[in-house]
Amino acid sequence: MSDLEHRRGTASLRILNPDGTPAANRAVRVDQVSHQFLFGCGAFDAIAMNFVKDEEKKAALARRMEKWLGLFNYGTLPFYWGRYEPVEGKTAYAETMAAAKWLREKGVQVKGHPLCWHTVCAPWLMQYSNEEILRRQLERIHRDVSAYKGVVDMWDVINEVVIMPVFDKYDNAVTRICKELGRIKLVREVFAAAKESNPDAVLLINDFNTSVSYEILLEGLLEAGVPISAIGIQSHQHQGYWGLDKLNDVLERFSRFGLPLHFTENTLISGELMPAYIEDLNDWQVDSWPSTPQGEERQAREITEMYSTLFAHPLVEAITSWDFIDGGWLKAPSGIVRADGSEKPAFHALKELIHGAWETHETVTADAEGRLSFTGFKGGYTLRTDGGKAALTLDGDVNGMLQLSE
Repeated sequence: MSDLEHRRGTASLRILNPDGTPAANRAVRVDQVSHQFLFGCGAFDAIAMNFVKDEEKKAALARRMEKWLGLFNYGTLPFYWGRYEPVEGKTAYAETMAAAKWLREKGVQVKGHPLCWHTVCAPWLMQYSNEEILRRQLERIHRDVSAYKGVVDMWDVINEVVIMPVFDKYDNAVTRICKELGRIKLVREVFAAAKESNPDAVLLINDFNTSVSYEILLEGLLEAGVPISAIGIQSHQHQGYWGLDKLNDVLERFSRFGLPLHFTENTLISGELMPAYIEDLNDWQVDSWPSTPQGEERQAREITEMYSTLFAHPLVEAITSWDFIDGGWLKAPSGIVRADGSEKPAFHALKELIHGAWETHETVTADAEGRLSFTGFKGGYTLRTDGGKAALTLDGDVNGMLQLSE
């Protein structure tokens, strides 16, 4: 456990009974009830669950989200402009806010993804000049970051900037303004709008490109004073697991900026891998992509190794499994739950880590003055005796007095 000391803290407490007397020689049950680390997953089903009309589908989605909540404390909700506002002025605010509030009520941290991206861009923007596109892009950021403040306080502000000005699959409004302004100026503009709208928000830049090009871009952005809270790194591994060499290389290279690292979109396949010659993953279009028993065992091994490596790194603050269920993006078997809702080995592997090896549960006996100490993973705790209970947040070493309530 020595390599996980940065994930843990020690509480040295004097426990008082509800009447204020020391909890002398009492057995105190210590149970971790939440994690400081962000264990995440795409939470798009939370929107569908609240608005689907078919009762059978609604029940299936509710069962799926119950499994989701059994693992994760951090969810990504979709804000792709072309889907969030397919017709100018008509947004998906009601259903998205309902989902975000529902997740928050369940103790889940919520991130919006993304505020600016050249893909799934609003087609109606194309009628406007570049100057007007930029104005509306910044207006969109002000509108949405302000509207969700206090519910969604974490955002992928801009997505895949490295490729953005040279993206040539199809014409779109955001590539147009990125070509004209340049990467650094556009990123500076969108981050400034987000920061102004919610000064306390966690603001990410996010990219699948883990080459030196992303490093160079980050250097320029930081030199320009862009208020990046964390570096987002996508890790879609449809063509095979990165392995420890690449994973450690990425960690080493992006750690030099000294910013928190979020692995924002992680996928590991439990079926046949996508061919290596495919350059853009979106070009691999298949009718079906089945999960296999051998692939599922491989996926569980890989997810265990990858999560363990990332959790051990002091700058990594969040890991998001992109697909909860098979058959999502590109129909890939990239979920940790099968299409029929049954749990794959990867689901149980993650559960054994998140709510097993990396979660603290123990019983400690207070001394004659009610003093005790314990070391646990950072997060929220409940302490109980046969006389009362109390809540505690362990975010480092904690010293003090804690009075129980009945």
